[in-house]
Amino acid sequence: MLKFIREWTLPVAMTLGALTHAWMWHLSFLTPYLIFLMLLITFCKMSWKEIRFHRAHVWLLLIQLAGNVLAYVLIRPFNEVVAQGARLCILAPTATAAAVITGMLGGNVGFLTAYLLFCNVAVAVMAPVEFTMIGVHGELPFLQSVWQICGKVFPILILPLLVAFAFRRWAPKVHGMLLSVPKLTYYLWAVALTIVTGITAHDMLNRESANLRTGLGLAAVSLVICGLQFLVGRRIGRHYGDPVSSGQGLGQKNTILALWMAQTYLHPLTAIAPAMYILWQNIINSWQLWLQNRKIRKG
Repeated sequence: MLKFIREWTLPVAMTLGALTHAWMWHLSFLTPYLIFLMLLITFCKMSWKEIRFHRAHVWLLLIQLAGNVLAYVLIRPFNEVVAQGARLCILAPTATAAAVITGMLGGNVGFLTAYLLFCNVAVAVMAPVEFTMIGVHGELPFLQSVWQICGKVFPILILPLLVAFAFRRWAPKVHGMLLSVPKLTYYLWAVALTIVTGITAHDMLNRESANLRTGLGLAAVSLVICGLQFLVGRRIGRHYGDPVSSGQGLGQKNTILALWMAQTYLHPLTAIAPAMYILWQNIINSWQLWLQNRKIRKG
């Protein structure tokens, strides 16, 4: 029964969120706290001895930080909202669950764990600047706008790292308690996914700006970007002898964080892109795991 629930958590959470959107959007204030807890538990699991910088990390970060700007510039003349969605799908940091999938596919978990840390720090630094340039808090001076966004992004992405380090060093009992529930991150993710899906559905149904063309454009651009990031990541990793880890590092995104960013800083419809990205990346991951299992059975 538990296996069945885990396998169907994604569609159940998204369906539940969509059906109960009239109530779920009232819980939007919980999303940053859930993201904080998920990252805290993930960072508590890290072995600091595994945090080593690799040359492949440079290329992955470059694609993530420069690629989102390029996508925005190329798509913006056609549709501003779709351009924002494309930018967010590339800028979003690696998912905390990527290390699990990497291990199941035979990749280097240490490499992926290190990149998870590096890209979260990079996004925490770059996101406030990029959102300000798009026009968030456009009524404020540039530096003041950056500072305001930093005040919301930094505590979610950087503070969990500092707290995890403090727990490991000075509160080992608390650290051990967080690790004693191995599936806690998974359950938090399911709750967060239900809430953000409800918020997205509520915005789509209650705003005059919602239209089919923009929605289809966001779904299509998220599909293309998802596929490209997995392919490019694997191509970079193949050059360094580990295509799996780089592919997951660049392609598997923290979509809960991306949805929160879309709903907090960008046009509400932008959330469709990371919402659809959830579906695309899970299809790709399922296909990769199926190929891996078939290879093992033959092998």
